Amino acid sequence: MRQSLVVGNWKMNGTLATNKLLAEGIVAGLNASSESAACAVCVPFVYLPSIGDIVKGSRLGLGAQNIANKASGAFTGEVAASMLVEFGCQYALVGHSERRTYYGDTNQTVAERFCQAQEQGITPILCIGETLAQRENNQTFAVVEEQLDVVIALAGIHAFSKAVIAYEPVWAIGTGKTATDEQAQEVHHHIRSYIAAKDQTIADKIQILYGGSAKPDNAKGLFAMPDIDGGLIGGASLDAESFLQICHSI
Repeated sequence: MRQSLVVGNWKMNGTLATNKLLAEGIVAGLNASSESAACAVCVPFVYLPSIGDIVKGSRLGLGAQNIANKASGAFTGEVAASMLVEFGCQYALVGHSERRTYYGDTNQTVAERFCQAQEQGITPILCIGETLAQRENNQTFAVVEEQLDVVIALAGIHAFSKAVIAYEPVWAIGTGKTATDEQAQEVHHHIRSYIAAKDQTIADKIQILYGGSAKPDNAKGLFAMPDIDGGLIGGASLDAESFLQICHSI
């Protein structure tokens, strides 16, 4: 049986003081609960040391919001996987729609980032999903297949035994719109079936998260779907109580 996973993506938010309080609140809430879902937060690079100290030894995992597609070298502004490991990072987002939209990430560079994470023992959270125009043109399945195919071609299907997938419909990120439980399940099922056609064991094991404006009031219905194994949470992860409610709704 797959363990559920809830990951908070703090994006470019907070201060040293407010993020410290946020992490402490989440850790305290998790320690007071017997829930079996795994939880993690992906924080801005500059706060990895301070948040890493807070979550050490707790049930809350630590992740980065991006990772370089190179191991080292003259790549100003990038952060290598080996650097993230030094601060206890267990996860790294790769291919988040905001990175694809605003910073030029392509399917190829996302696949390279995926590989860099795994080479250092970091679990990549591969973000895939369609825009509103693509959904309206019935291209959803083709888009997620293409995004998966490039990673599979570079890393191999067996690499997904040590990875997480986050389906994030771009039209539902930061817009307040959310896919219905059935819409989300349909795409999650297609993703799992697509992987199953290549390796059934990996398909049965891999965690596929929903990443489109999940909140405390809709998380329970989404997480009840058979192919939705948790969530990649944006805005709602910036409030400890809201994030904990989502974690506890598994």
